[in-house]
Amino acid sequence: MNFRKILFAASLLLCLVQPVPAQDHFKSRKQLIRENELLRQRIKDLEDEIEWYKNDINEKDSLRKELITLFQENENKVAEEFEPAPYTAEMTDSLLSVWYLHRENRQLGEEEPFNVDSVSFTTDVPDSVLIGRLSRMNSFMTLPYNETVKNCMILYSEKMPKKMCNMLGLSGYYFPIFEETFRKYNLPLELKYVAIIESALNPTAVSRVGATGMWQFMYKTAKSYGLEINSYVDERRDPFASVDAAARYLRDAYKIFGDWNLAISSYNCGSGNVNKAIKRAGGKTDFWSIYPYLPKETRGYVPLMVGAMYASNYAKEYGLEPTPTMLPARVDTFYIKKNLHFRQISEVIGIPIDDLRDLNPQYYQDIIPGNQGEYILRLPYHYSSDFLEMQDSIYRYKAGEVFVSRIEVDRYGRPTDHSRNGGDVSSGRNASQGSGEWVYYKVRSGDTLGKIASRNRVSVRQLQNWNGLRGSNIRAGQRLKVGRRSGSYANVSGSSSAKPSGSSSGASYTTYTVKSGDTLYKIAKRYPGVTAQEIMKYNGIGEKLSIGQKIKIPKH
Repeated sequence: MNFRKILFAASLLLCLVQPVPAQDHFKSRKQLIRENELLRQRIKDLEDEIEWYKNDINEKDSLRKELITLFQENENKVAEEFEPAPYTAEMTDSLLSVWYLHRENRQLGEEEPFNVDSVSFTTDVPDSVLIGRLSRMNSFMTLPYNETVKNCMILYSEKMPKKMCNMLGLSGYYFPIFEETFRKYNLPLELKYVAIIESALNPTAVSRVGATGMWQFMYKTAKSYGLEINSYVDERRDPFASVDAAARYLRDAYKIFGDWNLAISSYNCGSGNVNKAIKRAGGKTDFWSIYPYLPKETRGYVPLMVGAMYASNYAKEYGLEPTPTMLPARVDTFYIKKNLHFRQISEVIGIPIDDLRDLNPQYYQDIIPGNQGEYILRLPYHYSSDFLEMQDSIYRYKAGEVFVSRIEVDRYGRPTDHSRNGGDVSSGRNASQGSGEWVYYKVRSGDTLGKIASRNRVSVRQLQNWNGLRGSNIRAGQRLKVGRRSGSYANVSGSSSAKPSGSSSGASYTTYTVKSGDTLYKIAKRYPGVTAQEIMKYNGIGEKLSIGQKIKIPKH
């Protein structure tokens, strides 16, 4: 924003509060009171305007703020003999993730990341109650009660209820996966809370230095623990593969330090920095002795984990209810050995493509590169039989179309220069340059513009321009334009305004009367070459059917 405007407003403010000239002393008391009232109002207006400009600058220039913060942190690290974060080109792009996270926090009215050494929260819950609850958690970690731990307990239980409820909802799906893995390696189950501190259980999270996934692995560390990262796959985003790597990392760290608090700290800042802190603490190896010597961002790591554990264990006492998620209760796993596109699965058996992305976040471009080896596909259980019965049709469906081109991404998941702005994988074009009809997306609870942009391989600015949005506020149920189909694909929203395929040319069709127990997918199986998606588009209907309803089955 324009700093000169702020300076001008501030200068004017100073002028207004200057002493009154001598000649003005001859004014009546009533005149002076009136003028004072006007001056106070003008000052208030100017203060409001300055505050607006400050907030606007903070919103629009927060990337610069993040870079300055990183620079200052690195200077402090060097001064304290710690390893600084590397300055890379990838860092600049990943700062966007931090910006969106902070902006989302501001919109929710909840706490942003804070300095555990300086913040002080208050609560109506007595210390004796907090201490008693902490002792009853029976954790494998040493959980002393002090001001730092207390602040973190209050943060997660009282200061960010919406975010905590979201994480409670996600934990219902992800925690059983984590617990199974930690049991396999005979590790404490409470280590699952590390993922809350690292990413708030977001499998596609990216830090400002390129750490990716729920467990926030850097590229080199991920590769050293066997995670695959290439143009199509990033297993750091796979909940199953990444927690296995995290479990092995934590097991190795515990072997080095013999203390879980130190092992967890090393997960955040590296074993080298923990060793330096131990040396500076005179060889002491308990967390609170080395606490002052750890990097600033690591000091709060263990207390924050205690806070997350506390809020999760005592959620009911604070009225925290898990936010419902779209993730299914039961999932089936399939092993894919041929190239497969999410569009092929979605359009043949009718599963929403966003559900495929949510369950399989490791695939960048909606493509499972089965020709390169065996890969995992996870589907909601109720779609399993349809997938098994129609596999041949799925692999053949528009195969020559969806694999026409590919968009390369680098090791951090960024599109390479020739596809910099994201694109439509099926056509090899940027989504904003498609020649067909608009593609629409219906906003779900918990969605943000950043998430929607990431899913549809477009930018937030494009979404704002296409939908006439001035800011980032969206609401559940809202329909957003997310790009254009290449060619003449129908509107994917299933709107009744979509033109049935082939209707203008008088294409022939068969009329079918819906019977008890029918679904679109069962009906489609009776007509070779026809998919449930095609029937919906041809008739301008959704998935819901009624007995006796007549629908048209297009002939091919």
